[in-house]
Amino acid sequence: MITITKRQARQFILAKQGLLGTYRFAGKTGAYDYVRQAGCIQYDPVDVCGKNAELTLQSRVKGFKKQMLQELLYKDRLLIDYADKELSIWPTEDWPYFSSYRERSLELGETFEGLEKLKEQAITYIDEHGPVCSDSIPIEGEIFWHSSMHWSGNWHKKSPAARSVLEQLYTDGVLVIHHKKGSRKYYDLARKHITSEILEADNPCEDEESFIAWRVLRRIGAVGLLWDKNSTAFLGININAEKRKEILNDLTNLGKVSSVMVEGIKQAFYYRSEDEPLMQAVLEGKADLKSRMSFIAPLDPLMWDKDLVFAIWDFRYSWEIYTPAIKRKYGYYTLPILCGEKFVGRIEAVPDRTEHVLHVKGLWWEDGVRLTKKLNADLNKTLKLFCKFNDCEDYDLLIK
Repeated sequence: MITITKRQARQFILAKQGLLGTYRFAGKTGAYDYVRQAGCIQYDPVDVCGKNAELTLQSRVKGFKKQMLQELLYKDRLLIDYADKELSIWPTEDWPYFSSYRERSLELGETFEGLEKLKEQAITYIDEHGPVCSDSIPIEGEIFWHSSMHWSGNWHKKSPAARSVLEQLYTDGVLVIHHKKGSRKYYDLARKHITSEILEADNPCEDEESFIAWRVLRRIGAVGLLWDKNSTAFLGININAEKRKEILNDLTNLGKVSSVMVEGIKQAFYYRSEDEPLMQAVLEGKADLKSRMSFIAPLDPLMWDKDLVFAIWDFRYSWEIYTPAIKRKYGYYTLPILCGEKFVGRIEAVPDRTEHVLHVKGLWWEDGVRLTKKLNADLNKTLKLFCKFNDCEDYDLLIK
C-alpha cells in the first residue's frame, strides 16, 4: 500500500469533487452529472443564502441557477427527494436499489391501527384530484404514528392523520414529492411521474448486505477518499466498525476500491478504483489543479466528515445554526471559503431580496492567510458570482 502526502490527498479529493481545476460540471446537465457522481446530496430546508443542495451545486457547477435543480426534480424527474443521508436528493435511476427500504416501511406501516384504510382513502383522492399537501387532503383527526423515514423513536406518537398518512405513503414509495412551496411539500402518485421500467425494476442488490456495500461504495465516491474509521459520511447506513472493515475488504477484493495511507494518519483510506487515473495524475503532478475560490455548503459532501477535514486540511468547521447566538464564534449560517487547495476562511452572506443586495455580515480569515491583491480579487469574483446565484445585483460589506 502506497503512502501519499496530505497535500496529495487534498488535491485528489478536490479534483474528484470538481472543486479544483477547470470546471468539469456546467449548466443543468452538469448539475445532474454531479449528483450522479456524488450519489446523493443532502437536502435542508433552511434558506439563508440558498438551500444546502443549491449551495452544494453552485460551488462546482458553472452557471448553476436554482431553477435548474427544481426542473431536474419536478419537471424532468431525473432527480428525486428521498431518504439516504438524512433527507437527500439522488438520481431517480437509483430507485430500484432502495426496494428493501420501501419494503421495510410497508411492513412497519402495517403495525399502526387504522393506517391502511387511511392510505387507501388518500390514494383514491390523489388519483382523482391530483397533488395534495397535508392541509388540502380531506383526512381529519390524529393517529398514533411515527414517521418510518428514520425508523426510530417513539412509535406511539400522536400525529395529525393527514400528514402522517402522506409521509407514510411517501416512505412506502407510493407517493413522490410533486413540488414544494417554500418548505411545504405537495405529493402525487409515484406512477404518474416515474416510469414503470424504474418502478417495477428488480432490486439490483441480492440482499441487505450487498445494499449496504453499494451505499458504502457510493459514499466513498461522493467524498473521494474515506478512511477506515467511524465517519459521519456513512450516516444513515447501518454499520459498525466490524461490518465496515468487512465491507471495505470485500470491495477491495472485488476490485471496486483501492487503498492508500496518508502521511501522519494511521487509518487506511479508500477510493473507487475507477478513480485510479486521477490518483496517478495527482501523484505524477499531471492533474488539472487550476485554482479557484468557492463558498462551501454546511452539509456539502466535502464537509460530511469534519474530523477527516481537520485531519487533512487542519481546518475545524462547526455549523453554528443551532448554537445559541451568545455562544457562536462565527455566524448563524457561515460558509467555509475554499481557495485552491486550502480553506482560507469563512463567510456569512445574507441577500436582501427586496433591495437585491448581498450583505456580507461576517468574514473571518484563517490564521496565517495573507491578504494579497490576488486573494481580494478572487473574493470579489466569487462574491459577484454568489450575488448572481442569489438574484442580487451587488454586495456590500457590513463588517469593520
